[in-house]
Amino acid sequence: MKKAYIFPGQGAQFPGMGKDLLQKFPEAQKYFAEAKEILGFNIQEIMFDGDAAALKQTKVTQPAVFLHSVLAYLSLQSNDAAMTAGHSLGEFSALVAAGVLNFSDALSLVSQRAQAMQEACELQPSTMAAVLGLDDEAVATCCAKITEEVVVAANFNCPGQIVISGSMAGIALAEQALKEQGAKRVLPLQVGGAFHSPLMMPAQEKLAAAIAQTTFNEATCPVYQNIDGKPYTAPDLIKDNLIKQLTGAVRWTQCVQNMVADGATNFVECGPGAVLQGLVKKIATGVSTEGIS
Repeated sequence: MKKAYIFPGQGAQFPGMGKDLLQKFPEAQKYFAEAKEILGFNIQEIMFDGDAAALKQTKVTQPAVFLHSVLAYLSLQSNDAAMTAGHSLGEFSALVAAGVLNFSDALSLVSQRAQAMQEACELQPSTMAAVLGLDDEAVATCCAKITEEVVVAANFNCPGQIVISGSMAGIALAEQALKEQGAKRVLPLQVGGAFHSPLMMPAQEKLAAAIAQTTFNEATCPVYQNIDGKPYTAPDLIKDNLIKQLTGAVRWTQCVQNMVADGATNFVECGPGAVLQGLVKKIATGVSTEGIS
């Protein structure tokens, strides 16, 4: 049986996250203390006692989900990962689990990524929307035909569930066109901006500079990266894919399909929520899922 460890992204956060984890894994306290030093604010306090609004701030959300996910993985004290993958932000957690990044370097990159993405969002009003009931190609083709505004297929989450990303006007144009193509629903998402689209280019440049200054190690097991869903172990390739991810699509369907093709039979989601377990069940049959939160 091959185990695949998977890690959620932004949106999985919830008030009180991490409290139960700390009770079960007291060693987590030293990581919370280290996080306070790296981030410059008490993220443990916000995670445990903050409200949903406080957790929604990108500069808080991304480090909080990363922390929760990595600590959930470390609490297992296991080294049986045959492969790892993470959804968007979760890719940083997956890289820690695979030994590519150490905890402090990864958290520092997550913090810089969050700040850069927030700044990019403030440059132009933008958003994302979930498209239900169309296949990948239909959504991608529909978005590609809209050239007067920015709109792209950004997250291929599972068959029939794709997220588009772009300018406000671009999303509005795509919504109309996608419904004409037969989409069952196009649902606006409560996000800060157009993640995984060309509008994240300013953030990509800042993240690239930060990654260039960070040590990446050879992976101890393959990491299936969002940009193309394929497995990687070489540090230079992993770095390049991590940079491309900010403006490129999250190909989660392809990640899961390739992990299954390479022998994954048990998917373990480490971190808040159970969204990825649900997606895995929609993508693959004959595999088991479980969550560590």
